Parts: sequence; structure tokens; C-alpha cells
Amino acid sequence: MQPRLIAIALLCAGAIAFACGPRPRESEASPAPVKRPPTTERTTPLSTEIASSFSLSVASDVELRLHVTNSSTKRLELTFPSGQTHDFYVLDSTGREVWRWSKGRMFTQALQKKLLESGSTMAYSEAWDAPDTGGTFTAVADLRSTSHPVEKRVEFTLQ
Repeated sequence: MQPRLIAIALLCAGAIAFACGPRPRESEASPAPVKRPPTTERTTPLSTEIASSFSLSVASDVELRLHVTNSSTKRLELTFPSGQTHDFYVLDSTGREVWRWSKGRMFTQALQKKLLESGSTMAYSEAWDAPDTGGTFTAVADLRSTSHPVEKRVEFTLQ
């Protein structure tokens, strides 16, 4: 019985010694990690190679249109982390999300790349069947590219 108690005591002492052991000096410590914004938040393109416009029209529904143009002189490769290339969503005046195009949809979980020739434009268009209640809303268009992300916002009012 005593050899077991001695073994347990030695294990505990070793764990305490390891936990309380020497620490590296400040000059030897690794640098603090660089804080980067989450990849899901994209507010501006990484470069000026992409020009974009976001427009909407209100009729029986709200038609949302995002145009992305390669404004550089070379072909660009847009990288997408999944089968989802874009998204549209609408926020009410308090910032609460009231509609998202991708909600309830499933996308492939495979990396994909799309080439955009110089001067070429990709267009995305979706419709939101807006509620009968009026109010002020903000529509957001999001190009989900990790290499050239784009996010555009347009405020509008329904009567």
C-alpha cells in the first residue's frame, strides 16, 4: 500500500514542479498574436482590382442586384470557400436581420475558383418578397470571395 502512496505523491510533486517551472523571459517570449478581423466580415475589397455596384428596385417585391467588374488589366481569380458565391440580406432600422437569401439553402463544401477576365462583369440578382409593413431597411450584398471580398449596403424605405 505504501509504494502506491509514494508513487501518487511523486506524480503530484512532478505535476506541481512542471506547472510552476521556469518561464521564458519577456525578451524570449513569443510575440503577441496579431488580431485579424473574422473572415466572415468583409467590408472592403482587398485591392482596387474589383469595382462593384449594388442596386435595388421596389415593385411587388424588392429586386437586389450586385455587379462585380474586374477593373484591372489582368485576369483575376476569385476564390470561394464553398459553393456559395454571394449573399443578400436585409436589416430593419434597428439592425435586426429580417431576411437572408442563403437562409435554409445548402451549398457544396468544396473550394471553388472563378476567373474574371479584364473588363468582365459578374452579376448576381435575387428577389425579396417584402412584408406589407413599411419601414426603413438596409440591404446588404456580399461577394463571398476570400481573395477579393466585396460588401455593399443600400438603405431604402418601403411604404
